Amino acid sequence: MAGGSAIRGSRVGSGPMGEAERGESAPRTRVPFWCANGHESHPAFAHDAAIPDSWDCARCGLPAGREQTAPPPAPRNEPYKTHLAYVRERRSDEDGEAILQEALNKLRERRGG
Repeated sequence: MAGGSAIRGSRVGSGPMGEAERGESAPRTRVPFWCANGHESHPAFAHDAAIPDSWDCARCGLPAGREQTAPPPAPRNEPYKTHLAYVRERRSDEDGEAILQEALNKLRERRGG
């Protein structure tokens, strides 16, 4: 037999806490949202709060809209670009060739050839 108190695991003042002790909760409205993967979520909003047009899906994180037939599209993820890819966006092939020749000429001058 375990020795100890009959109220093990409790703290002083704890007990069932219901609406009578906490007061009444604010009126709420549950609004359905659907994401592009077909997940449905029902977040609760205060009755007088402005309801947003989109909400993040709790299951997959995609944006969810209020229309089941037309959920918002998934955000487009840009692929990782290397430094060279950014340089190629800013410069033409002719510019790149000219810069390369300039750098090679400087290198040759330093080496003395």
